[in-house]
Amino acid sequence: MLSTTKSKLHQKRHWQQLFTLCVIGILFILVACNPLTPTVEPINSTIAIDGKSIEVKVPAGSTVASAIRIANITLNNLDSVDPSLQTTLTDGMLITVKRIREEFINEDQVIAFQRQTVKNESLPEGQTLLIQAGVNGQQQITYRILYEDDQEKSRTVFKTITIIEAVPEIVMVGVQTPYTVLPIGGTLAYLTSGNAWVMEETTGNRRPVVTSGDLDGRVFSLSKDGEWLLYTRSTSKDAADDINSLWMVNIKQSDAKPVDLRVKNIIHFADWVPGSGLTISYSTVEPRTIAPGWQANNDLFILKVNAAGGVLSNEKVLEANSGGIYGWWGTGFSWSKDGSLLAYSRPDSIGLLDFEKKELVQLQEIIPYKTNADWAWSPGISWSPDSNILYTTLHTPKASIADNEASPLFDLGSYIVASNQSISLVPQTGMFVYPSASPFQDGKRFSVAFLQSIFPEQSETSRYKLMVMDRDGSNIRQVFPPEGSQGLDPQHVVWESKPTEDAPRLIACVYMGNLWLVNSITFQAQQITGDGSISRLDWK
Repeated sequence: MLSTTKSKLHQKRHWQQLFTLCVIGILFILVACNPLTPTVEPINSTIAIDGKSIEVKVPAGSTVASAIRIANITLNNLDSVDPSLQTTLTDGMLITVKRIREEFINEDQVIAFQRQTVKNESLPEGQTLLIQAGVNGQQQITYRILYEDDQEKSRTVFKTITIIEAVPEIVMVGVQTPYTVLPIGGTLAYLTSGNAWVMEETTGNRRPVVTSGDLDGRVFSLSKDGEWLLYTRSTSKDAADDINSLWMVNIKQSDAKPVDLRVKNIIHFADWVPGSGLTISYSTVEPRTIAPGWQANNDLFILKVNAAGGVLSNEKVLEANSGGIYGWWGTGFSWSKDGSLLAYSRPDSIGLLDFEKKELVQLQEIIPYKTNADWAWSPGISWSPDSNILYTTLHTPKASIADNEASPLFDLGSYIVASNQSISLVPQTGMFVYPSASPFQDGKRFSVAFLQSIFPEQSETSRYKLMVMDRDGSNIRQVFPPEGSQGLDPQHVVWESKPTEDAPRLIACVYMGNLWLVNSITFQAQQITGDGSISRLDWK
């Protein structure tokens, strides 16, 4: 038993020794098949930068970025590296770094003004008139300059800013007029191509009084004595800025300078106060960037100035208010001929201003007209020469339309202030009637000129005929243009204020952009200008 045990132990040791020898043999074979990895040598590269060469050693397999870092080189955002930073280096590779920088410089340049020539028959043939002096503008150009190793490589325009707009030179050249010269009474002022001109004594005696070229026609009114012209000038095309400004000029002085009244944003009303010298009434708006370009204040101021434009007083007689229905559009006003009453007109009513209470007193309710657009209709108003009758436009319902505000019907009416009586005088005249009462004729008699729509139920877009009637609406007759001719655009026509001796009173109107004078008795019409650029008239 003992010998058997020893034999088994001997066999076990034998197999253990044999196993150990096998493991050693396998390890020897593995070592023989895998020789030791040799030591890797670093590689050399050269960096050319800032006019010098820098030698660097980097581990094999390194990138250009590694070499730049090892060389303690700081790159700027615009610097150029060749080859690129991600390139793997090879021994002896040259790395080129170009220093790139940018610089911005400003340069002022002159904008030469343009020269414009305008033909005008208001001047004698061949005569020239400088109506606007040319002024050079100025712009600032910013250049972006790129430098490569301090050598300029490119120059490009980065931005351009206009500092001063160039003002064109405008020279008016007189051309022969083919129209007959007529005698006229008083002073006839007209607005043409943004400039104000007047005629006196005859239609051939014409001269400019304002040649700035920027009159916008919102206000264009002669004082009662015909000595001063009140007008508005555009101030900016930017809706966020002021819309216009109010000015006056003495038209009897040949060398008179226009006077800035320092009043801004006049859209619906500014006029002389009758019988009060250099006293002006006006209403303002606030500019807006959305249509129609303003929000009406519906206020009223009375401004007294001296001949130099110095302000003597500026009284607010009506606070800013909502202005009733569609009040955002604005309120208009009209002085009675004697200056004792001031009527107002807005989309929902007409009435008078109570100066003591500083509030509006309604005389006639008006059905507002629904335009479904960014404008509002407001009735035109005009006083009789005796300051007792207020002529206006009435918006009337149409039986077939349930919504009265959408009715296309409008009548010419009157309101007698003394008796508080409203009368419809002429039915279906259209919305742009613009009644205008003449001065007294033969004592207490006077006539009323008004516009009659050719298509009364489409009067918003229709052209109009010039009509004349007696003060009570009787004896209506068409005076211009002749039947079959193209109608007039909506406008305020003006009566001759001081007719020449034994001559019928004339009516001035704008027809196809030209001034026409119409005889209110014989209906004979005479074209006075032919350049097609007239937009506003007044006659005192």
